[in-house]
Amino acid sequence: MIDHVSIGVRDIGSATSFYKPILEIIGLSKLVEKTGTIGFGKRYPEFWLNHRPEKSKMHTDNGSHLCLRAKNSESIDKFYKLALDLGAASGSEPGYRPEYHASYYACFIVDADGNHIEIVTFVSN
Repeated sequence: MIDHVSIGVRDIGSATSFYKPILEIIGLSKLVEKTGTIGFGKRYPEFWLNHRPEKSKMHTDNGSHLCLRAKNSESIDKFYKLALDLGAASGSEPGYRPEYHASYYACFIVDADGNHIEIVTFVSN
């Protein structure tokens, strides 16, 4: 079982401004702020931003991504729209992914540092 994940970002301030409002949509708030790291979560930090100013932006898809869970499809739709409004690139619009499971509803975004983020829920039919 995974306890937490972290991603590297070149500009911790910009990344915090980007992630704070979109993570709030899925119930994660900023819980910890230390030099060079910000932790978001529900009761404890589950998602971390780590300042990596030397990181180069990835221009290609290296095949890795992380996936966070949302409570419902409406949250995914809001997350996706706000993320794009804040400058993320679309990895894939919100929708069902029957190739994974009949109730699998997700979206994919790519942040300014090339991090691939998926948000998923399982919709009851």
